[in-house]
Amino acid sequence: MTQTRDTHHDSLNAEQVGYKQTLGRRHVQMIAIGGAIGTGLFLGSASRLHSTGPALLFSYAFVGVIAFFLMRALGELVLHRPTSGAFVSYMREFFGEKWAYVTGWMYWLNWALTGIAELSAVGRYIQYWWPNMPAWATVLIALAVVLVINLLSARAFGEFEFWAAIAKVGAIVVFLAVGLVVVLGGLHIGTHKAGFSNLWNNPGGFWPASGDYNWYGPILVMSGVVFAYAAIEMVGVAAGEMADSKREVPKAVNAVIFRIAIFYCGSILLLCSMLPTTEFKSGTSPFVTIFDRMGLHWMGALIQMVLIVAAMSSLNSGLYSTGRVLRSLGMSKQAPAFTLKMSASGVPWAGIVMTSVVYVFGALLNAVASDAFEIALEAASIAIVFTWATIFVCQLRLRALVKKGVIPASPFPMPGHPYTSVIGLVFLGLVLVGMAISGWQSSPYFGHKVDFLVVVFGIPVIAILLAIGWKFVKPRVVANTGDRLKAVWSDDGPTYGSNIDPDDLDPAKQAGPTTEGS
Repeated sequence: MTQTRDTHHDSLNAEQVGYKQTLGRRHVQMIAIGGAIGTGLFLGSASRLHSTGPALLFSYAFVGVIAFFLMRALGELVLHRPTSGAFVSYMREFFGEKWAYVTGWMYWLNWALTGIAELSAVGRYIQYWWPNMPAWATVLIALAVVLVINLLSARAFGEFEFWAAIAKVGAIVVFLAVGLVVVLGGLHIGTHKAGFSNLWNNPGGFWPASGDYNWYGPILVMSGVVFAYAAIEMVGVAAGEMADSKREVPKAVNAVIFRIAIFYCGSILLLCSMLPTTEFKSGTSPFVTIFDRMGLHWMGALIQMVLIVAAMSSLNSGLYSTGRVLRSLGMSKQAPAFTLKMSASGVPWAGIVMTSVVYVFGALLNAVASDAFEIALEAASIAIVFTWATIFVCQLRLRALVKKGVIPASPFPMPGHPYTSVIGLVFLGLVLVGMAISGWQSSPYFGHKVDFLVVVFGIPVIAILLAIGWKFVKPRVVANTGDRLKAVWSDDGPTYGSNIDPDDLDPAKQAGPTTEGS
């Protein structure tokens, strides 16, 4: 590398200084599995089954293919340059500081609101056993547990996710085994006989289109299914702290489609074959419903415990990712300076603590103003769609620069380029349309059409707030970068000078000091 290094280039490499590459193979594989299995399957599938019927199987399968495209796009980016800044860092590299700022704060918004919801959910799950347990106590205990885990080290985070994934996968595997025996054996669940014939004998048939159902129901529900798969992108954030990301990321990414097929589609297939979908009710796990009808109440209680584990896992992931993303924003003066602080064990503790404080206040707000919070939570959906879109957009830009010979090709290219990323982007646009339509139909009262309000009014509000925030931080970003706000690469090469060696963007080739203390 030349003696006078590019400032923009330095900021990309600087994001990795201080992190420890301590996440091993088993951590990576289980983080990938855990991100693909959560409350969206264990709990959220109940209301979708009730409103959609067996055709929900098609919805999960189709969105699963889009999720696989997403992971392949992310895989190409990660092997181009592993970084704990993840999407923020890639947007900075390919589209400049302003879009890095927008991406980082949108991703933080997603996890901040999702984490508050998960904390509130833990309180409800705990009341299954202790109805008189005050919600505030549950919130503090749950948050304290995941906060301590995150502050210890990245390896501690990985260990928690490893065992949480074991619990979630174990519960699904047990259900799949029991379900296969019941369905193939044609056994009775109460007065109902199980069997694959229930897929088309279900009230309304496989794809209900009459009565309370609409033919486009399974298509509209895809907007909700997207959020069931949210967090699979965690592999991208964790890549910067993997011992061998170039070996582990392709394995984790390629396995996603099989995990979705087995865990999600397999579970939905068996649920539809065991009971009429009208028997599943919102707010009660369909797995709990099945085991309770079979008289296996202890299994229902076990699933309830897994729900707590899934919520805690989501909280854990939220603190982990927001701490890293906030530090990436802090490196470019787009977040408060204290978010840069790291511990001797390589943990960006200041950003983690900042998110934790928001979790506490948010959970308390949820207790006193649930209607207002419901709208805020749906805003997290917008942030998820935006984050996924940035991954596809960055992959398209990366490949365009590779074709122009500006940067070397990633060793893990996205298949079907550019069509797969374009299909992913079009689908995400349709998700927003679906949210608006389903939100409009959800209630006769305008004030309760939550998804519609979020899409039509929420997106402009978020855009205005981000624009105001950018005007506020822009002078500091300009001073920090020497007014170099554009992308690192132009179509002809480095945007600000010709002294950047593309190989230097690989943190593995950088020899920098490790941050000690805070």
